[in-house]
Amino acid sequence: MDACFSAFDKNSDGYLDLEEFRLLTRALFRNDKGKIYNLEEEKLRETFNVFDGNNDGFIDREEFVFCWNHWIKIQNGLEVVEPINHLLDTVQFDVVFYSLDWHPSNHVSFIDNIGQREIHPSSPVTAENAQTYDTVIFAGPPPMKQRLWPRHCVQDTWGSELHKDLKVVENSIKVYKGTNPDVDSYSVFWDNKKMTDTTLCAQLRMRNATDIYICGLAYDVCVGATAVDALAIGYRTILLDDCSRGVDLMDIEKTKNTVIKNNGVIINSNQVKAMVEGRDRRPELGYKLAMELKMNRLENNH
Repeated sequence: MDACFSAFDKNSDGYLDLEEFRLLTRALFRNDKGKIYNLEEEKLRETFNVFDGNNDGFIDREEFVFCWNHWIKIQNGLEVVEPINHLLDTVQFDVVFYSLDWHPSNHVSFIDNIGQREIHPSSPVTAENAQTYDTVIFAGPPPMKQRLWPRHCVQDTWGSELHKDLKVVENSIKVYKGTNPDVDSYSVFWDNKKMTDTTLCAQLRMRNATDIYICGLAYDVCVGATAVDALAIGYRTILLDDCSRGVDLMDIEKTKNTVIKNNGVIINSNQVKAMVEGRDRRPELGYKLAMELKMNRLENNH
C-alpha cells in the first residue's frame, strides 16, 4: 500500500491531489490488451471526493488507507502465507522450490530507470509520459516491450527476501530470476525473451519430475508465466488458486483460461494431498501425459 501511495505521490508532498489521483485511476482501469479507460471529469472528481474525507482537496495517507482497503485493493498477497504454510506442513512433496526475483538496481522493469534506455519510436508511451504499469517499447536491439513496475526485489535488500512468516522447508531449493538488468523475467523457467534459463530446468530434470504444483505471487504475472512455461515444456501442471494472489482481476481470469486451455488444472490447496498421493487422478493430466508420449514417439521415429 505504501509503495502504491508513493508511486503516485509525484511531488512527494505526502498527499494525492486530483491530478495524481487521475494517474492512479489510469493504472486501475484498463483491459487485458492494455487499453486505458479514463473516468469522465465529473465522475473523477466525484470519486476523488469520496476519499477526501476532510474535503481539503487532497487525499492524505490516512484517507488513502480507506481508499486502498475499500476501493483499490484487489487481492492481499499476505493471504497466501497461511494456506501455503499449511500445505507444506501436511503434504510430502518430493522437493520444494522457492522463486525469488533478484533484480539489480538498474533493472529494466523499474519505472524510475526509464531514462537509462532509449525508447523505440513505435512505443505507445514516451519516457516523459510513462506511468507505473504502462507498457513501453525500448529500442534494443532488438526492440523490446516492457511493462513498468515500481522498484522491487532489489538484490541484497529486504524487498528481495521471502516473507518472514513463510515456512521454508528443510532441503528446499531457492531459484533466483530477473538477474539480467536488460531483460525481465516473469517465469521461473526462463527470462521473458527465452534467452536464458534458470537452475529450475536442470533441477527438475535431475529429479525426473513429472507433476508441478505452482502458487504464490503474482497470479497473473510470475505465477501465470511459470505455469504456462511448465505446460509448454511438458510437465503436468497444477495451479493452486487459494495460494495465489494477483494484480489485475481480468489478467487473473486470462491466466486461468490459458492454463485450462493447455490441459493444466486449477485447484485449491485442500485438494493437493489426494492428488500427490494418487487418490485423485485428473483426466486433464492424463490427457496431457498421453499427448507428451505421442510427441516423444513421433520425435523418436524421425
